Amino acid sequence: MITAFTGSQIRDAERPLLDRGRGPELMSRAAHGLCRVLVSELLRTRGQLRGARAAAVVGKGNNGGDALFALAELASRGVRTTAVLASSSAHPHALAAFLARGGRVEPGLGAADVVVDAVLGTGASRDYRAPFARPDGLVVACDLPSGLDADSGLASADVWRADVTVTFGALKSGLLAGRGRSLAGRVELVDIGLGPYLLQPDAFVLEPADIAGLLPAPRDDWHKYARGVLGVVAGSEQYPGAAVLTAAAALSTGVGMVRHVGPPSVRAGVVAAHPEVVASGTAEGRVQAWAIGPGIADDAGQHRAFDVAVEWGLPTVIDASGLERIPGPRLGGRAVLTPHAGELARMLARAGIEAEREEIEGRPIRWARFAAERLGATILLKGPATVCAAPDGTVCVQASAHPYLATAGSGDTLTGVLGALLATVPDARPVHLAAAAAMIHGLAGRIAAEEGPFGARELAPAVRRAVARLAALAGN
Repeated sequence: MITAFTGSQIRDAERPLLDRGRGPELMSRAAHGLCRVLVSELLRTRGQLRGARAAAVVGKGNNGGDALFALAELASRGVRTTAVLASSSAHPHALAAFLARGGRVEPGLGAADVVVDAVLGTGASRDYRAPFARPDGLVVACDLPSGLDADSGLASADVWRADVTVTFGALKSGLLAGRGRSLAGRVELVDIGLGPYLLQPDAFVLEPADIAGLLPAPRDDWHKYARGVLGVVAGSEQYPGAAVLTAAAALSTGVGMVRHVGPPSVRAGVVAAHPEVVASGTAEGRVQAWAIGPGIADDAGQHRAFDVAVEWGLPTVIDASGLERIPGPRLGGRAVLTPHAGELARMLARAGIEAEREEIEGRPIRWARFAAERLGATILLKGPATVCAAPDGTVCVQASAHPYLATAGSGDTLTGVLGALLATVPDARPVHLAAAAAMIHGLAGRIAAEEGPFGARELAPAVRRAVARLAALAGN
């Protein structure tokens, strides 16, 4: 499990070291780590260092100092280095080391094989103005893309998109979500010794091994009820396919049985596609969890089934049309709501809280956490990065999705995957299962994309393969 922290948490962790005079040591570690990545990128793109050209746009603070020390080390390996000062001054010791190694200060960016963005670090402001337009070549951000908010991922329009971000001490939450997710590029973490001083993380990222550990191992005494039974309230005359997609995803995730509730024609379609599904018109029968809402539209019978399913008090994932029917501000902590930013804005508006879609998209961690605490449910906020927040403030961020997942019915598949996990892994925290579902869904998207663009019906077979890959990590 990877941990992420806010900018203020990072600065708090640095403070006792700085107070003991260990600032130069921290900068040396950061600069050496940045240099290693620059070397790797130059070797990858050019095949050799000699004759390469590296430039940096540097600010007056420690972020610029890190870059200048890194370029000084790079120059000792035969790289020609230049720096552009974004203000009238620079870190004095770093600038002296840079000049001593033959580095040159120039008034503007010239041709370079790699450009280091080192104007601002965790102290970025929303009104940041880049001193130059982004160069066309390789850009490596020092700690953060300059102008990116370390906490939220908010960024001004001038922030350069990095190909690689080399971040120091710990992963910053702003690199995971909001615009930070797309602006950061590949993120490389350099350990500078802050570990003992970092306290409760702001957010977590579950890794494949963590997800594998959540999946139940096959047992000799399994039967269909022991493997989990998922009740599905999905589909209507208007949207019959939602039920088929939800059931298909649940079955592919490995649930022991699916009980589907829907109108006669929808039930017939589900059973025709998946004859193992038990279908009826009412929310009854033995289940361990519910997946409710996809495609129920304004079907009165499905609304009644929705209300009955919620009253059971079991772990429940609520999606799509169901998000318009959540019962009041408290859900007992066992529900997972799966809105995108627009749906979350409407949910909050019904609770008397005004939040524009753009505000939620800009600060997804903040708003997912706020909504989870306010509604008493786990929130799975969909977007370029999926943010999962629990009522106690725990946040998991998963950013493994493929762009082709932006297709009709993809959300129904995610609901089926999450419903199956809630039914089969009852002892796990819903926020972790929500993050696991997001990873499985994202991995399935990448698997399906191996053959080109796809629609939602191609996702269920890919879900099965994704679960198998993850289970293999745990030896299941």
